[in-house]
Amino acid sequence: MAFPDPLSGGIREDHLPPGYVFYGEEDYLADEFVHKLRKALISPEAQAFGLERFELGQVRWPEIIDTARTAPFFFSPWRIVVVRTVEEKKSAKEAGEGKGDSKKLSSLDEKILREYFRSPASRTVLVVVISGIVKKTHPLVRFFDSLKPRTVVLVEMKRLKRQALEGWMTERLASLGKSATQEALARLEEVAGSDLRRIDQEIEKLANYAADRRRIEIEDVLQVCEWTRSFIEWELTEALKGVDQKRLLLTLGRAFKEGERPENVIRVLANFFRDLLLAKLWLKEGRDRKEIFGFFKPQLQETWSLYATEFKALFSLLERLSLGEILWAVRELEKIDLSLKSQDVAIGPLLERFVVEFCRRLKKSPERKGPIWKATG
Repeated sequence: MAFPDPLSGGIREDHLPPGYVFYGEEDYLADEFVHKLRKALISPEAQAFGLERFELGQVRWPEIIDTARTAPFFFSPWRIVVVRTVEEKKSAKEAGEGKGDSKKLSSLDEKILREYFRSPASRTVLVVVISGIVKKTHPLVRFFDSLKPRTVVLVEMKRLKRQALEGWMTERLASLGKSATQEALARLEEVAGSDLRRIDQEIEKLANYAADRRRIEIEDVLQVCEWTRSFIEWELTEALKGVDQKRLLLTLGRAFKEGERPENVIRVLANFFRDLLLAKLWLKEGRDRKEIFGFFKPQLQETWSLYATEFKALFSLLERLSLGEILWAVRELEKIDLSLKSQDVAIGPLLERFVVEFCRRLKKSPERKGPIWKATG
């Protein structure tokens, strides 16, 4: 009996092969499968114990197979062993010199693997991921394909084409309780291409932005999914628009935890306040509001419902912020930027203090006439 397709079928504990081999360019498909496998086999309290990861080339097959044969922890009855390698393009000279041999199978490796799959460890799944331009003729793929049937499932990770890609996006949105118009899906593909990892990040942003709305419109994609805007940048901007101190502090913490460069965080904050400063000065000069808005949001058409929402949001915030408060923010961020460039200081605490002080000052601002606008999402 054939095993279900790991990319579309469900995962059943009583119907899992001992091994999976994913090969090809779209390695996000393998990551997605490992996530589903982990969720299906390992309880939430044992998530830290049931998964082992190895990079081929840093660790040899005998050590990997020893781990696979080791009994799982008592509170994690299943063990998932993930082995990754990246197939890089090599020059003719490198190929002639045999570079990259650490990833090839020696006769001893082949013997150990054949013995393992003749008698695999129970309740253990070995997942091998070979990323890059890899065909079925690749030595590793050919070896695993030669093993006894019903022990290893081979999966080619191809880039998804238009119809399959739209199906994948629709499924991912549905998992978050959302749907999207055809125009929104098409625009999302234009923004992120066929890179599933990038698309998944954009979908996460869209789901947060839409909040209680179920359907994603093209206006949402144009507003949220900018070509160079990271999730952290979008989160910071939305939190600033809502003057949401808690969200700002949490986003700063996440940014530094995920390795975001401090200068990038300062850039996002500084650009936000410099834009507000320019808009405030233009308002004082008597420029038309639609002209000002069009400068900052050229992608939004006036006939779209999102235009009115964002238009109101911008000028509501400008009316509640004094020129002095905006100038204070710009100058404080310039001081923090100078400290980063000239001193060995921890920038995280400086930015946190800036956020707290900005929110405190705004609450006491004499120009506040009502509740600060809260960003949708």
